[in-house]
Amino acid sequence: MLILVLYTGELGKKVIQNLINSSNFCVSCGDLCNHCRQARKSYANMIVGIHEFPEDLPTFIEEPEQYIPTEFPYCDLILAIGIHPDILSALPEVVKKTKAKAVIAPAEDSKKTPAGVLEQLRKELEAMGVEFEGPRPFCSLEKTGKPIIDSFVDLGFGKPVLRVETSPDGKMYIGAGVIRDAPCGSTWFVAKKLGWSDIPEYKETISGAHHSYPCTGSMDKDPQLGDTILHKAGYIIREAVENGMEGEKEEKALLPTGHRDKVSSSSS
Repeated sequence: MLILVLYTGELGKKVIQNLINSSNFCVSCGDLCNHCRQARKSYANMIVGIHEFPEDLPTFIEEPEQYIPTEFPYCDLILAIGIHPDILSALPEVVKKTKAKAVIAPAEDSKKTPAGVLEQLRKELEAMGVEFEGPRPFCSLEKTGKPIIDSFVDLGFGKPVLRVETSPDGKMYIGAGVIRDAPCGSTWFVAKKLGWSDIPEYKETISGAHHSYPCTGSMDKDPQLGDTILHKAGYIIREAVENGMEGEKEEKALLPTGHRDKVSSSSS
């Protein structure tokens, strides 16, 4: 799969760095870094182009083509992250030039990425036979049966999925592993902060880690969500941890009693 990234703002930078998995991307743990991301694969070879649009564009753009490069490389998937709504509206022309088969245009701020613009873009692209998703926020993206977009999720990016380990007495997290990462890369940071934290305090641990990463979701109320996008992202990572805990319970329940005890002892 070949990916073209068009972006404005901090989220786009995080997504690119997370895809590349550069050694200097995540510095959240500072001197306590144990290089947990080193084992994760880099997808730099899939990125065929990156274009950053400036943040100081006019409020209204009558001719968005003047801000769009005349040439783009062939690609399968376009990630359009945080770009001006008028440029977003012109994206079908970019799709024609690149022969892209799918577009993902996440919304982290309803003012910068209006729902109406995304819906119109969806209609135009789907009429062209192009897959489209406008997740709100990006970390809500799940598989929907659209082959190219599902392939992106299968790379390990979208709605977070965690594997959680708890102590035999059920009071502490021993650790957490990332199965699917939020596109911005925050899941790794939350997983690291969970290690050796108290389970009864898990909501506070997750919230603190999620905010300090930091999440780039807007704190303005989103009309479609009925809440802020930042809060929605926070609920998503909390649910991922809770699902990880339930998954651990189910795995242990399937083990014979004696083996279950051995696993608990080895984990401690």
